[in-house]
Amino acid sequence: MLVGGACGDALGVPYEFGSRALAGEPRMLGGGLGDYAPGEYSDDTQMAVCVAEVAATGADLRDSEALDLIAAKFLRWRAEGATDIGVQTARVLDSVIGRNTVGLGAAMAAAAQQLHAETGRSAGNGSLMRTGPVAVAYLDDPAGLAEAARAVSELTHRDPLAGEACVIWCEGLRRAVLDGTFDGVRAGVELLTAERRQQWAGWLDEAERFPPDHFPNNGFVVTALQAAWSAITRTPEDDHFRKATSAAVYAGNDTDTVAAIAGALLGARWGVSGIPEEWLQVVHGWNGYRAAELMRLALRVAG
Repeated sequence: MLVGGACGDALGVPYEFGSRALAGEPRMLGGGLGDYAPGEYSDDTQMAVCVAEVAATGADLRDSEALDLIAAKFLRWRAEGATDIGVQTARVLDSVIGRNTVGLGAAMAAAAQQLHAETGRSAGNGSLMRTGPVAVAYLDDPAGLAEAARAVSELTHRDPLAGEACVIWCEGLRRAVLDGTFDGVRAGVELLTAERRQQWAGWLDEAERFPPDHFPNNGFVVTALQAAWSAITRTPEDDHFRKATSAAVYAGNDTDTVAAIAGALLGARWGVSGIPEEWLQVVHGWNGYRAAELMRLALRVAG
């Protein structure tokens, strides 16, 4: 899961928001909107690493202490390692810089709530992109997974749509790890409140009917999830990881995030052996992680 997300991220980096024209099969060329080296992942995986490092301690991600630690890691990343950052996430994090770690998670979530109240628009894809480690931390507890996914999402993204998307995708990741199928995405809808299930089921139906580039406004969490799900479900399973992450990149616009979201689920389903070897050789990024270190981190999260 973690390596798959990083590889999708690094594959999409060169093409984010049209920073390089797509011609032929996407490649890990670096560049993009930052000074990325070939194979270097961006904020999508960097923030997932922050969550994973806390989860690897065995902490319950629903607890205030764990959320304080995740929030503190986000701030450290913001100061030391952020090669890119979403506007919404930056505003929330910048509003709590300098606060003590104790209570930091609550303060960050309150800042996210305030931003949502002011703008009415906080359903970006910035929490969905980092959500994978939550699934690995709750492999035997889908109810706990749903609670933790919402709590970690709400540190920066207060719109309920963001939390719902994280619940759905985390359940997809959990079931992919345990069962080796993609059935968990549909099962994730059942973890939502009854009044929200029909709308999300319809959005998944739509994603299965149309190609990824049908959802170009993929900075929005719903269309980001739809583009990733479309890339996965509409791509033949022969060499599935390569072809589906490439299809996610071809969705355009927020290419690294859509491919990271898709890559996490594809990696959870097919394992590292399903990821192209040449990608495993070069993927790397903040905090000094390469593929092997990401694998070890994920295994610690799983306990």
